[in-house]
Amino acid sequence: MVHISPWEACTGLMRGAARVLPPGAPLVLYGPFRVGGEHTAPSNAAFDEDLRGRDPRWGVRDLEAVVEEARSWGLGHVETVAMPANNLTVVFRRDGGMGMA
Repeated sequence: MVHISPWEACTGLMRGAARVLPPGAPLVLYGPFRVGGEHTAPSNAAFDEDLRGRDPRWGVRDLEAVVEEARSWGLGHVETVAMPANNLTVVFRRDGGMGMA
């Protein structure tokens, strides 16, 4: 969902997860991401262009930016797994603190 929504939705997701997940609980994202600022496949670049054409606030996100946003809310990046169709599964875990308010 972080690619078919404004960036603020990603922030809200991380904020909400930090608030409701118990310590150690996972948050799992699945979808296309850019890695190192680059698309992982031409089909993801085309999808990104299509999304941004529908709404300029949408788009395939930089994995590093999503990881940093999660970290700022007390969600540690645990694992990234390559999946079929050029998607990634990205796993975060809530730390023992409460995250930022």
